Amino acid sequence: MRVGIVILPESRWWAAEPKWRAAEEYGFDHAWTYDHLGWRTLVDGPWFGAVPTLTAAAVVTEQIRLGTLVASPNFRHPVPFARELTALDDVSDGRFILGVGAGGLGYDATVLGQPELTGEQRADRFGEFVELLDQLLRTDKVTWHGEYYSANEAWNLPDCVQRPRLPFVVAANGNRSARLAARFGDGWVTTGRYAERPADWWDSVRDLSERFDETLAAYDRHPSSVDRFLSLDAGPGYALSSVDALRDGIGRAGELGFTDVVVHWPRESQPYAGAERVLEEVATEVLPNLEGS
Repeated sequence: MRVGIVILPESRWWAAEPKWRAAEEYGFDHAWTYDHLGWRTLVDGPWFGAVPTLTAAAVVTEQIRLGTLVASPNFRHPVPFARELTALDDVSDGRFILGVGAGGLGYDATVLGQPELTGEQRADRFGEFVELLDQLLRTDKVTWHGEYYSANEAWNLPDCVQRPRLPFVVAANGNRSARLAARFGDGWVTTGRYAERPADWWDSVRDLSERFDETLAAYDRHPSSVDRFLSLDAGPGYALSSVDALRDGIGRAGELGFTDVVVHWPRESQPYAGAERVLEEVATEVLPNLEGS
């Protein structure tokens, strides 16, 4: 089991830099940030861009993998984004992971003055976004004319440090996005379905995992060919409320076949309110003892 941590891009770099360094020193396998223009209850507060944040994080770390959880088509076009991803992969010396999702509702979906899409339209756009990104990062001079995106002989030089391209971790809770993850994903990430009771949330995670097995089989992919990421804090409760809470989440996820779990850096207030001392306990009592980490 591997464990990753999300650091929200809300602090000026003098305050954020020590967290990214510490994530590596503590022994986390990967560190992530959100890709939003503004997010939920924090929409009217400080918020920095994901790409420059991760670029800076790549410069001050050496081994930890870095990624977006998750990149959003709400405000991105695959052609310029591919250039940014190639740069991130280069600066990090092949440590970058692209977490990518369909793009949610709310601020990101309307701040540019764009019409709010239906669920079906968002799924259509997501499919185009991922397929075009895949082509742009694998091949040169890509031409594409879709419903949501176009490209005219888009160059991709230099190509990715990681071959054949940097890995995609595709967010999927529904059937269409799961098929996209099975086609293009090096990894699959899920938040489970909303539930107020932990038992109900874990039941939804089990159901989604079993459904994803079936989707992989339909695409002739072995379950072990795709890493499985679970966002533990998407369920009721906070995974870093205590060492025992994290151990319990890791154990349950492992029983369901997940290879990776992701938690959030403790904040002073909600969401993810907690104590940073728990991170130090996790670093000494949990992370060194995980198999495969």
